[in-house]
Amino acid sequence: MHVTSENTGPGKLPREMFRERVDSLSAHDPVEACLRGDFDDTDDLAGAFGPETLIGQSETFAAVRSTASAVARRHCTVMILGETGTGKEMVAHYLHAQSPRARRPFIPVDCSALTDTLFESELFGHVRGAFTGAVRDTLGFIRAAHGGTLFLDEIGELSAPLQAKLLRVIQERRVVPVGGTQAHAVDVRIVTATHRNLADMVQRGDFRQDLYYRLNVVTLNLPPLRERGSDILPLAEHFLRLQAELYGEPRRQLTAEAAALLKSHGWPGNVRELANVMERAHVLAQGPDIEVWDLPAHLHSGVSAAGGTGALRLDVVQREVIAQVLRQTHCNKAAASRLLGVNVQRLNRLITRLHVPMPRRSE
Repeated sequence: MHVTSENTGPGKLPREMFRERVDSLSAHDPVEACLRGDFDDTDDLAGAFGPETLIGQSETFAAVRSTASAVARRHCTVMILGETGTGKEMVAHYLHAQSPRARRPFIPVDCSALTDTLFESELFGHVRGAFTGAVRDTLGFIRAAHGGTLFLDEIGELSAPLQAKLLRVIQERRVVPVGGTQAHAVDVRIVTATHRNLADMVQRGDFRQDLYYRLNVVTLNLPPLRERGSDILPLAEHFLRLQAELYGEPRRQLTAEAAALLKSHGWPGNVRELANVMERAHVLAQGPDIEVWDLPAHLHSGVSAAGGTGALRLDVVQREVIAQVLRQTHCNKAAASRLLGVNVQRLNRLITRLHVPMPRRSE
């Protein structure tokens, strides 16, 4: 079975392509289906998560890409650190797709999503009768990833008992299901990710030191987007291209004003926030260009979408308000000046001084 453009459709992100592949196999038991899943052509997956998917030429991100490329074909554990939204799972996918394990499953697990009891069963599997409701044996995520890669996201949320059990699996390369006695051999590469400072957690006794060193053979520190200023516009253009492919439409272009606004934003939500902003802009734009008014209000005011505050830029706010009113009045300056409470002469001076983009009259 292949993952190609024939069955994925245009505009699908690589992660969506793979999840559709897994979903198609997992109508009954997603874990067992993942274990059965095999790619006949590794080039499909490697292409979907090739070096071009790690976009950015900034010095900090170039170092990440170089290290990721160097360790991808190795078997060592990798720990990916970074703020929420920096692209940790995308890098994990890249490590798997460029490795000799690419034909085998990639199993992503969110360690913060489940309670300890349920998570233990999901991770290690269980035997029939292990607990109420255990009506049959299940493999668990670790055995499902046999031969492939197990991605443990938010590893810092793992409880102490589960840390101990995971350490034993790594050391012995065997897993014992909940309620069982038989150990099953597993061959799994483990990649972890967290936004927390695990070294501090080790010092406080919240995370096992021996497990930390087992997982931390190679560390990839993903920089926040605010430290990758030169990567903002290439990433924005990449997301606009994906949206154009998704809708079968021409790719929209950023105006100089819109590009400047993107570069001035602090991006507390990192690459994920930028992707959402570009999707919104593509959907709302009325013409071939992305104008400043197509971007969300929190970019203009310096207030983050998450509620944080930044520097309030009065000139940007004024330019946005004037542009919106001009658009509302179809470029009728007399009507716009009445709505703004200024005379036409002052409005013209403001348009010139603030470099207000003039909407097309058809808008």
